[in-house]
Amino acid sequence: TNGTAATTIDTDSTVNDQSYSSAGNDENALRIDGAAVTLSGVTVNKTGGASSSTENGDFYGQNAGVLVLNGATATISGATVTTDAVNGNGVFSYGEGTTVNISDSVIRTSQHNSGGIQTTGGGTMNATNLDVQTEGASSAAIRSDRGGGTVTVDGGTYVTNGTGSPAVYSTANISVSNAALTANASEAIVIEGKNSVTLNNVTLSGSMQASQDASENIHNIMLYQSMSGDAEVGQSSFSATGGSILAKAGDMFYVTNTTCEISLENVALTLANDVLLNVTGNSNSRGWGTAGANGGTCTFTATNQQLSGNILVDSISSLDFSLTNGSVFTGAINTSGAAGTVNVTMAAGASCVLTGDCHITSFTGDVSRITANGFTVFVNRTAVTK
Repeated sequence: TNGTAATTIDTDSTVNDQSYSSAGNDENALRIDGAAVTLSGVTVNKTGGASSSTENGDFYGQNAGVLVLNGATATISGATVTTDAVNGNGVFSYGEGTTVNISDSVIRTSQHNSGGIQTTGGGTMNATNLDVQTEGASSAAIRSDRGGGTVTVDGGTYVTNGTGSPAVYSTANISVSNAALTANASEAIVIEGKNSVTLNNVTLSGSMQASQDASENIHNIMLYQSMSGDAEVGQSSFSATGGSILAKAGDMFYVTNTTCEISLENVALTLANDVLLNVTGNSNSRGWGTAGANGGTCTFTATNQQLSGNILVDSISSLDFSLTNGSVFTGAINTSGAAGTVNVTMAAGASCVLTGDCHITSFTGDVSRITANGFTVFVNRTAVTK
């Protein structure tokens, strides 16, 4: 259920400088239902009201500040949306054929499970120059959930302050350009299942906090499959061009229980530890796959990219690692010995600088482009460098 609404607009209309509020349980402050509506300068306050179902709030927009559904098109500019309720997502687009176009607006949420902009059920969200800040746990600034959809963001600032609240949580196809994304107590980005995040000229940072589960990995960008049913099983993808990515804690990239592609081009990377990429199974208490069979399969492509740090691939995982167009990798791969399948391709003009021994399965490229520094690359346990 979507719950109820304090105010519903269900006819095509244009509204300027109006205020909408709600303190009711399972109630939207404003709902746009099946109509083409233009809103300019509106103020929306969801000042309270309990949520009877986290799933209804996460999946269907119950208790959100603004809910757009049933094929409606909402064009919103100059709005201020504030919520102080569990499941108080700021602006929510639900269902195939539903489109939210929102620009030059401010969104603030205070409680848990309260994302800034939320998209589910195949909806569309187009956001331009937003100022979004969330405070609660499980409250990604750019958020999607069951059924996914398409999210396009251009410009703006997106900040989260709660645990489990990445700047972007993707069960959709999400593209962000020319924006600043900051997660102050969480990993920066999470991609679940057969979904994607594409960044262009974005400033991104994350600072994941340690959990009570000692087996849970600390990381900055995670690609995984939770097996919860919220995301279709399949290949996920993360790509970034230009901009910067800062990890304040943990591994830069963490891949588990999924198949994925990662591609970077001319991105400034700052690592928190010595691990650039960790492709591995997990023993997480939340049960991401079956232990012993929940490794990762990753294709990682660097184009005109400076990379540093170690790469880890465990025995139930695999990696295809490609350096192209002048990319330089300074680091090591599986320094402790052979584990999972690791295929390395180094195109003409790319190079490697070793900081430790590397244990890989295959190598394609010019060995003379590897600066060994006294370390060795072993291919199927046979040394190819000295």
